[in-house]
Amino acid sequence: MSERGVVRVDQYLAHAPAKVWRALTDPELLGRWLMPNDFKPVVGHRFTFHTTPRPQQEFDGVVHCEVLELAPRRLLRIAWRGGRLDTTLTWTLVPEGRGTRLLLEHAGFDPDDPVQLGAYTLMGGGWRARVLPALERVLAETG
Repeated sequence: MSERGVVRVDQYLAHAPAKVWRALTDPELLGRWLMPNDFKPVVGHRFTFHTTPRPQQEFDGVVHCEVLELAPRRLLRIAWRGGRLDTTLTWTLVPEGRGTRLLLEHAGFDPDDPVQLGAYTLMGGGWRARVLPALERVLAETG
């Protein structure tokens, strides 16, 4: 987390970019490691993720998203809005050896807003400790 309001995660995955891309863009696989959703890999598509509400953070459990940019097997950028958050989430895939370097950037948190600062802290740790390990498990289980 080098700059204020931006979560950055750099993770090597021992899977080809095509396989990682499928896990990021197939709604069923995405739901297994992130959240249930109605995602479609189409720029402009609006969709939602559903998770546990957090009333103390003014979050009802629904993340409203829109596909902003898509470059197959290379880049997926989405708007990520829920509660008081209006952020962007960018996944960048870089081939590395026989695997993929997955770069995550979740940007747009207002560090001067206590609710957003709490979400930033929670999500910064969550991407690293829970979400990416869940992605690794799904990748290992799929062919």
